[in-house]
Amino acid sequence: MSPSRHQLLDRLGAWGSLLCALHCALLPALLALLPSLGIALLAGDRIELGFVVFATGLGVFSLAWGYRRHGHVHALGMLVPGLALLWGAVLYQPLHLSVWPHALAMTAGGTLVGLAHLANLRLHHPRGCPHHGCAH
Repeated sequence: MSPSRHQLLDRLGAWGSLLCALHCALLPALLALLPSLGIALLAGDRIELGFVVFATGLGVFSLAWGYRRHGHVHALGMLVPGLALLWGAVLYQPLHLSVWPHALAMTAGGTLVGLAHLANLRLHHPRGCPHHGCAH
């Protein structure tokens, strides 16, 4: 895979995960407004599961590929707990059914996944690197 394509995947993963975290942080505050706005679909379990599946697939692929190139586990060290929080919040029923703890777990998990992608980008393209696409 070309360095520019891998960089695009990491950027997509970072933005997607951070958007997921934002979605999860704002959702409890917006629950009261959803019926009047007619967008209850955004609070659905399928949308949430879709975010988690997307974050998992892209995160594992992108960061595993990155690890093979740069050999540092720093980004993976944020991805794994982030995904564990996301999957726990979706699958563990007592957590899934309580609004604020669920929102906190999803927000923290999405933030960690997003930060893992940003760390992976930084490991691929350290500051001061004179070559586009260099990996150290």
